[in-house]
Amino acid sequence: MKLASITYQQQQRIGIVQENGRCLVLDSEFHGIPETMEAFLDSDQARGKLAELESKGFEGAFEVALSDVQLNPPLKNINKVICVGKNYADHAREMGGEPPEIPVVFSMFPSAIIGPGDSVVLPTISSQVDYEAELVVVIGKSGRHIPREQAMDHVFGYCCGNDISARDWQKGKPGGQWLLGKTFDTFAPLGPFLVTKNEIDDPHQLKVCCRLNGEIMQSSSTSSFIFPIDFLISHLSKFMTLAPGDLIFTGTPPGVGAGRKPPLFLKPGDTVEVEIEHVGVLTNPIVAEV
Repeated sequence: MKLASITYQQQQRIGIVQENGRCLVLDSEFHGIPETMEAFLDSDQARGKLAELESKGFEGAFEVALSDVQLNPPLKNINKVICVGKNYADHAREMGGEPPEIPVVFSMFPSAIIGPGDSVVLPTISSQVDYEAELVVVIGKSGRHIPREQAMDHVFGYCCGNDISARDWQKGKPGGQWLLGKTFDTFAPLGPFLVTKNEIDDPHQLKVCCRLNGEIMQSSSTSSFIFPIDFLISHLSKFMTLAPGDLIFTGTPPGVGAGRKPPLFLKPGDTVEVEIEHVGVLTNPIVAEV
């Protein structure tokens, strides 16, 4: 299923996106499905109810054009946004380093999350804002010290993500301000949908593409991950309890603006698209801070 956090007729709902460009709107009272994705992921009962509805062809759900609903970030009010840096060897090298021996991990705040079509705001205190197309893993089951062979059981699904990065803060300030360079408001576009893991045969065989104003900037595949998803989940769970709704940004392939000669950074009026095979296309315009 492709799940969406939507606003329809001024009410927040969960929608089921259809291949024909339509959306099934779930009613919380009639279907027993929470209005928010966060509450849905936190309820085994709700997920069981959704599976039951699917088996009955979503009887009673009403269908509208996808264009008639507002697509919100699939998840927003969550516990953790965990990011993995340099998870593609060629990206590590274009940024002046070698592939890491263990995952490079940092975080951003949920306040950075925006949805499809929302504007990325270029902060006045940065002049080197970059794009980073990434596959995002959505955790669906809590766990700590998760064995690698059980790690994929903790995945609920996947989204497209864009790890927008202020390079002059990330690397150009004392100590390397990774957190500040990554967590400006609007710097974590997410969406457009949450695709359940059963829709993806192999998350390590997905094409990843980023387009800037229609021109391809990044083109790779998750087959180039240094650290695969099961390894990342097991590794991270040694340090923290992973909870339903937690997001893991899995790293970006080569082709980022900072790695180009000359460097290419985002400017007002640009449009960035992140496309991941079988997951969707996430589009966001770029605007100046006012």
